[in-house]
Amino acid sequence: ARELFKKSELAKKYNVVKINTIVIPPGLWRQYIEGGKADIAWGGGPTLFDYLYHEGLLAPLTSREVLEAIAQIPDEIAGMPMKRVGKDGKVYWVAAAIASFGFTVNHERLKDYNLPVPRSWRELASPIIGRPLVEYGEPALGIADPTMSTSNTRMYEIILQRYGWTEGWKILTLMAANAEVYSGSEAVRDGVIRGEIAVGITIDFYGYTAKLVNPECEYIIPRGETIVNGDPIALVKGARNPEAAQAFIAWVLTEGQKVWLDPSINRMPSNPKIFETPLGKNRTDLYEAYKITLKTKGMLFNDTLALMYERVMQWYFKATLVEVNDRLKEVWTKLLSLYFKGKIGESKFNEYVSILCAPLKFTDPLTRKEVEFTEEYAISICEKFEKDPTFKDKLISTWKKEAIEKYTYVLKQLEEY
Repeated sequence: ARELFKKSELAKKYNVVKINTIVIPPGLWRQYIEGGKADIAWGGGPTLFDYLYHEGLLAPLTSREVLEAIAQIPDEIAGMPMKRVGKDGKVYWVAAAIASFGFTVNHERLKDYNLPVPRSWRELASPIIGRPLVEYGEPALGIADPTMSTSNTRMYEIILQRYGWTEGWKILTLMAANAEVYSGSEAVRDGVIRGEIAVGITIDFYGYTAKLVNPECEYIIPRGETIVNGDPIALVKGARNPEAAQAFIAWVLTEGQKVWLDPSINRMPSNPKIFETPLGKNRTDLYEAYKITLKTKGMLFNDTLALMYERVMQWYFKATLVEVNDRLKEVWTKLLSLYFKGKIGESKFNEYVSILCAPLKFTDPLTRKEVEFTEEYAISICEKFEKDPTFKDKLISTWKKEAIEKYTYVLKQLEEY
């Protein structure tokens, strides 16, 4: 993007010959902005940019070029804002690209396993998706370790909010039981492309890339069970080069949208006019996906709530569903086998599923009292969990131990059949 911009008319007009890109974690953004080390904030989701806006760290976009560019961006997509308009009526951030969360399927592998095309998160946790474990000894689903994937973390948070904490963990547990757990989200995508798995949970542009590489792949948005994010770009307060910075933002929102069309990037543009260009007309696949995204029925999602328990949720997931996944898969496969053979009825099957998926009860290492892993508990310990390594390690060890004991208990119960 930098090199393309420097060749543009806007860059020549504002005499832009050099652009420095600094990649830093969100926690350092305030320090860099207040220190006058940046002109533009780009990357990260709307939650981060709304925080910057409310903290007074963003400046309004006011140049003629950038306002004309902003006018080309929809105000909302799937009910989610693509611009942040302040009380003064001025725009403080605008979406440079959009993204949704869902899953990518490999139709050929679905046919091999005789599986239907899933349309909801709940279906990924179903006995049907687990059938290949029993019949072939292979999982049909792929997910990623949340401590290694921000996009998978967001999908797990979506599930917890869409279905509620207890039911959400039931779905997450059975998804993990049905799945090959990969180290990162790219590996999940590649697993779908290669046909190692029939379904993988992915951010949208991984799905579009998968389809380009393997036409048997398709990205699916779970209706009413996802969110569409605008990925913002903004001018920071105290920018040393505000005119040139706004020229760059204007370019990103117009001519620069072509960057997203690159097959190696495959992001969803926020400006639909790019599809009217010769390059855009060649990406009919991405345009069709864009139209589907516009019609997406999203869900209400509370970013603030998700952040309040995020780190705790990630490590609880890792301890109970990733690190002991082999044991979880063993007991789930045994339960499915008995269920499919008719040795266990619907009622008993559901009873064992409830035991398998119930949030853990354990002894809190600080209070020494028995607690349950509720949403309230996760929120209450989040700050200490992040700051106290000893507390964190004790909890993770406890969660892992309790999970193994629970899975082993169910497995022993099943041996009686």
